[in-house]
Amino acid sequence: MKEELPVVTNEEKNLGERHEESTEQQPSPDGGPAELEIDPNASQLAELEKQVEYYKDLFYRKAAEFDNFKKRLENDTASVTRYANEDLIVAILPILDDLERSLKLGKELQEPDPFYKGVELIHQKFLKILNARGVRVLECVGKEFDVSVHDALLQVQRPDAPPHTVVEEVEKGYLLHNKVIRHAKVIVSADSAHDESVPEKDATEKNDSQTKSNPQTKE
Repeated sequence: MKEELPVVTNEEKNLGERHEESTEQQPSPDGGPAELEIDPNASQLAELEKQVEYYKDLFYRKAAEFDNFKKRLENDTASVTRYANEDLIVAILPILDDLERSLKLGKELQEPDPFYKGVELIHQKFLKILNARGVRVLECVGKEFDVSVHDALLQVQRPDAPPHTVVEEVEKGYLLHNKVIRHAKVIVSADSAHDESVPEKDATEKNDSQTKSNPQTKE
């Protein structure tokens, strides 16, 4: 005679599955937390990704700002070093002017003495030292007048020169690298309409005043 197997109903089957789930959620025998597989929430994941992008962009911007700051600091340091001797050079330029005046007077002598030769050598060494440190003379004569590098002392009529052209240099100007450290003092050609002659009336009055102040005695 065959034995009949017990029939398991759906309700009993569901109870068994719930029992297995509760068993899986119980702590492990060693007291550690139960291992659960938790699916991340989609909104939380999107928020985390957004924060990652924000901090990544912030990092790149700060890195770029620091790089720009570093470059500015290097440029400022180079500029300070480049023009560190500016005040000293400006202070000794009048001495260079005196040397050049002495040389100009010495050239007028028929037989220059050894003293003149010594001054000439000193002048050459002086220029060599200044040139090695970036000092250059401004070229002025024949150039158009420029207020950024020239100081006009006088305007004169020069038919052979265009208006507003430097026709004579009274005092040299100098550059330190690309910076003007002393303007050149110059004489500039005037406009063709500019008349510097004394008007006839003024000239007559001037002559009359001179006659009155210096009367001639008749013999």
